[in-house]
Formats: sequence, C-alpha cells, structure tokens
Amino acid sequence: MRLRALLDTDALGLRLLGGEDELDRTVRGVMTTDLRDPSRYLSGGELVLTGIAWRRDAADSEPFVRLLVQAGVAGLAAGEAELGNVPEDLVVACVRHRLPLFAVHESVAFATITEHVVRQVSGERAGDLAAVVDRHRRMMTSGPAGGGPDVVLDLLGSDLDLRAWVLSPTGRPIAGPKVAGPGLPADTCAKLAAEHLAAARTGRRGPHRVTLGSSTYSLFPVRSSGRSPQASRDVRETVLSDWLLAVEADAGDWPEERLDLLRGVTQLIAVERDRRDAARTVRRRLAQEVLELVQTGAAPAEIAARLRVAAPVLLPGLGAAPHWQVVVARVEWQDGDLEGGPVAQSLLEEILVDPSATGPEPSDRIAVAHTGDEAIALVPLPAVSTEHDGSEAGILADALLESVRDPLSAGLDDDGRVTLGVSASVHSAEGLRGALEEARHARRVAAARAGRVCAAGHQELASHVLLLPFVPDDVRRAFTARLLDPLRDYDRRHRAELIPTLEAFLDCDGSWTRCATRLHLHVNTLRYRVGRIEQLTSRDLSRLEDKLDFFLALRMS
Repeated sequence: MRLRALLDTDALGLRLLGGEDELDRTVRGVMTTDLRDPSRYLSGGELVLTGIAWRRDAADSEPFVRLLVQAGVAGLAAGEAELGNVPEDLVVACVRHRLPLFAVHESVAFATITEHVVRQVSGERAGDLAAVVDRHRRMMTSGPAGGGPDVVLDLLGSDLDLRAWVLSPTGRPIAGPKVAGPGLPADTCAKLAAEHLAAARTGRRGPHRVTLGSSTYSLFPVRSSGRSPQASRDVRETVLSDWLLAVEADAGDWPEERLDLLRGVTQLIAVERDRRDAARTVRRRLAQEVLELVQTGAAPAEIAARLRVAAPVLLPGLGAAPHWQVVVARVEWQDGDLEGGPVAQSLLEEILVDPSATGPEPSDRIAVAHTGDEAIALVPLPAVSTEHDGSEAGILADALLESVRDPLSAGLDDDGRVTLGVSASVHSAEGLRGALEEARHARRVAAARAGRVCAAGHQELASHVLLLPFVPDDVRRAFTARLLDPLRDYDRRHRAELIPTLEAFLDCDGSWTRCATRLHLHVNTLRYRVGRIEQLTSRDLSRLEDKLDFFLALRMS
C-alpha cells in the first residue's frame, strides 16, 4: 500500500505535517517504538509509530530522524497524546530529510493503525503473488516467437500495467509497447542507456533505478540466454553491446516474485537477441571475405563479383547494386589485456542501424568484420541522394558521434576508448579500397583528439587542420610558446586582451572594420593592439605567412 492511502482512511485520524511529495512511497510493514535508536529492528519500508517518549529536548529529533532515514523507512507517525502536539523540531528534521511525517490524533490507538496496515499489506501480497504466478505462466508460454520482444512487452502492459522498452546500449529503441501513448524521447533513451552502462561497469546486480524528471525507471540487463552474469571473463567484452529492458516503474518496492517475473522477461528477450546474433554470422563472413580481397589487392572484378553475391543478402528485395560506405572502429582498453576487435564488431552492429529504416530487421543491412582491435563495417546505401549543401547523404561522423558519445562514455568508464572513422560513399569495387583507407585515416584523426569517444569523417581529410594532431607534443608546445607566451604574459600584467584581439582579427580575415565592430572597439584602438602584438612577437600581421603561423598556434594551444 502507498502512504497516500493512509490519509484517505478517515478512521485512522492522520494529519500530514510534511513530505507531501513523498506520499507515493510503498508501506511494507508497521512498527511501534519509543527507542532512541530503533534502526536494528528495521528492514526498510515500515511506517514507524512513536509516542515521542525518546525525546528529552529539541536536539534529539535530528539524530532520531536521521537513523530512520538511513534504515529506509517509508514514513513516521507521531502521537499527540503525550505532548498535545508534535514538536516543531521533529517537523523540521523530517522536512530536512524528506521523511513524510503524520500526526496521530490522541483518540486513535496505535493498534488501530497497525491492524489496518497489516491487513492491507498482507492482502496485497497474497493477491499479487497469485497474479504473478499466473502471468509468469502466460508469458513463458507465449515467448517471443513470431512477434519478437513486442509480444512480451504488450503482456507487461496489459497484465501488469507496466510500460517497458527494449533499448540498445546507446539508447536506440529496439522494441516498445504497441498500445497508444507517447514513446520515450530520444534524450531520455540516451540517458537511460548511459545509466545502465555506468551501473554495469560497477558490477552491481540489476535492476538499476533511475529518476528522470517526474518518472522513475528500473533498468534490467538483457544478457545472452546462455550466459550468466559471471559467465563472461570480463564485463568489458559485452558491456558496449548488451541490450537493456527499461520499465517505467520503481522496482525498489517490488516483492521478489515480481522481480523474478521481470528477469524471466529479460530471458525471453535474450532469446530474440541470440536469434539476431546468429543471423549476423553470414553477414560477418561476407564482410570478412570482402575485406580480405580488398586488403590483399585483389582485382576489382573479383571484388565486384563478391559484392554482387553480398548485395541480395544485405539488401533483400531491393535488387539494385548499392553504393557503399566504410566505417572503421577501434576499441582500446587501458591495460591492453582484452582484444578490442570483437567488442568493436558488436558495437558497430548496434550503432549503425538506421533508426528510420523500415522493416523488422534493419540490422540485416550491415556487415562487420574485425581484425585485432579494429572492426570494419560495410554499409550499403541503396539510393544515395544529395543533400542541400551538395554532399552525399549517408552516415555522417558528427551525427554518429552525437548519438553515441554520452552512453558509450559511461560504459567505457575511465579505462576504455572508442574511435570511429567514416568514409565517403563509393559506387564500385574500384573505390572500396580507397574508402577503407579513408575511413582508417579518419579514425586516426579521431584518435588524436581528446575524449573517450571520438569520430571523424572524410570531409575533414581535406582540411589543413588534419595535420595538427600529428605534430609531436614537444614541437606543438615549443611553437605555441614562442608565438603566444609573450602575448599571454602581457595580457596577464596589463589586461590588454591581446589574445582575443588576435583571434578576432584572424577570424575576420584581417578586416579592420569588421574586427573593430565585433570587438566593439574604435579602429584606432584595434590598430594599437595589433601593433602591440607585432611588437611583442616580431611578426607582421599583414604577411600571409605570419597570419598562418598565428592561426596554427592558436589551434594547437
């Protein structure tokens, strides 16, 4: 029963003194005490009844309430018979610790409240257990065959009134309730996935409870049906690819029978996950064969023949020879004792699914091979369109990074790193080798950047900025110090803002008028600052070579 139900029962004579926002807490039992420290007799979820005989002065309320909160009680009901009213210091302590506090009228015996709570809790447990047993049987006999995880999620909704979603490790919705109602927003999915991955890295047993806004979710890991939590040698082998079941409910107050039911649901979903993994075997083999041909320098005609075989498998029903993109991923762990290739392979198979693709199996259109710590994905593009800016549509590194960065960073914790490189699209076997090298080169650019998850695309390979990550650190430091340290020192002593002025001047292509307008300065003041920059560095900002040196120094600093 909920605390709120106690207020709705007039015979109990309860009056709420604080904690209105916490009235949805579940009451699992009741205890009467006047001990100064009753925590040893509490197991959590109780409504504590007290006559306040433990209180000698106002200083006693704070430690008493703190002990109750640490024990996880649902609420506190204080009798008014002894003191005539509930002391203000007790009210303040409960408000501080967010513990719901009720006043019990002097005409109401604690035995009346105890009998009511016990009767309600016992009846609910008996009814819930009987219902859970029956629902468990129905779900287990239904299984995911024919309808995928949606069948099980629909039963959760109709029989237990629970809304639940199956999410990928980066928060991509895989399955959800078919009943009418809003789905989970993309940012909520990503946050839930991040919380799940962070909890998985700690080794804590699910479900993991997360509160986002006004909603509480319980996250259950979905593991391979043939693997127990301890079966994997290392949690890092699967943490970036395991699915999760997100239930919109607080499982913290559930009986063990209901938790067992939800764990059974995750096992049914895991069967579906295993089926999809098995179906990927053929696509993995095709990708491995094409990759070996490309890397060994096979004739384009031979590669084209293999692609013609692969196209019907990867693009069922489309028939037309697709364009292709190559995506390269590398997963590295700090201690270096875990091969990253298989992890990167499973990860790419999850994150390269197009959320807008129609049909139940959009992941059928991706083939991923791996070698060492690197995974390589062949992504077919059935129809390559052109965006408004003239670039070809397909996988974009920036968009891919934005969708996976936060969840994966949580799963990588402090000892892992993922770097991604994306090629341009190619339409022939002749271009496939170049696309592979392009994706690998883009990944190396991403690897030179800071962050747990980094990505780079083919567009960046045409920029001079590409050269900067490969400059040795000691050279970068010496170059930037020689040019910028005199300006930084001067700014520190005189607050002259020479560095911001230099950045704005270069960004305005040396235009005095535009730069002065941007900085809200008179042109003469701007000319004075630029002259001071030239004097301190012995450079001439009218010369292209010196402008370029300053530009590179600012980029590398």
